[in-house]
Formats: sequence, C-alpha cells, structure tokens
Amino acid sequence: MILNDDYTPMEFVVTVLQQFFSKDADQAFQIMWKVHIEGKGVCGVYPRDIAATKVDQVIEFSRQHQHPLQCVMEEA
Repeated sequence: MILNDDYTPMEFVVTVLQQFFSKDADQAFQIMWKVHIEGKGVCGVYPRDIAATKVDQVIEFSRQHQHPLQCVMEEA
C-alpha cells in the first residue's frame, strides 16, 4: 500500500508505481489518484518477502529524492 501525504508530488508516485510495481502509465495514474482521494492505494499483492523488499526499496528511493512517501505492507 502507498499512503497519501501532502508533500510528495503526484508525478513521483506515478514513477514509483511504474518503476517498482511494473504498472503502466494508466494503471499508475489510477492508483496514484486513489491514494490522493482515499488516502491509500494497493500497489500489488506479493509474497511476504517480496513485499517487504519492495516496501524497503520504495522508502529508500523516496528518501533519496527527499520525499516523505510511505509504503507499507498489509495482509490480504
């Protein structure tokens, strides 16, 4: 899950969804918009170890670009 915040640009969220979750531009935009409107959005469903790695990668990438974007795991 990606969580909404008031600082991370929408374009950056789309980039994260494409780069780390293999979403095409339309899918990435739809998920980003859901995050913006509803506060969170599902990036995908993965085995626990893959999900944990993706969460870590997104958080690290966001920090490198000085954004507070949060990505978290939830059990399906």
